[in-house]
Formats: sequence, structure tokens, C-alpha cells
Amino acid sequence: MKKALLAATFGIAAMGPAVADLKLATTKNCMSCHAVERKVLGPSFKDIAARYKGNKAAGDLLATKIIKGGAGVWGPVPMPANNQVSEADSKKLAAWILATP
Repeated sequence: MKKALLAATFGIAAMGPAVADLKLATTKNCMSCHAVERKVLGPSFKDIAARYKGNKAAGDLLATKIIKGGAGVWGPVPMPANNQVSEADSKKLAAWILATP
């Protein structure tokens, strides 16, 4: 029983950052155009992670795109600038997106 409780506690603790960053993505309105596993208006976070897998500069690139926006990478619909997102939050969001399995 002790082992099961300990395993459950660590499992919930490990989910903490993922849940917190999903909440951050929701708070910063990322989920208005994106979803974790399916294309909405913009690409899914899963597709973004797959495209940039192995790219060491991807975190900084995505953090910049989150704030400044971009166009032409995923089709004709541009991503608008998100000036309300701080640099620290954009880096946290980029890392979370890139860690999407």
C-alpha cells in the first residue's frame, strides 16, 4: 500500500509542470488557435514538436515566434504577435511545446 501511494504521489508531482504549462497556454490564449493533438487554426503542439525535433535552436526560435508572430511556416494563415506574453513565459511555453510527445 505504501509503495502504491508513493508511486501515485510521484506520478501526480511529475504531471505538475505539464498541467501548469497547459494552464499558461490557456491563459495566454494559445489554445484559441492551437490544440495539443489536432490542428485548429494553427498547427497542433504535437506537430510543432515533431517538426523541430532535434533542432537545438528551436526553443529560442519558437519563443521569439510566440511573442513576435510569424508567417509562411505552416501555410498562409499568419500567427499574430502576442505582446502580452513575457520573454520568460514564451521560453516556458516553447519548452513545453517541444516536449509534447
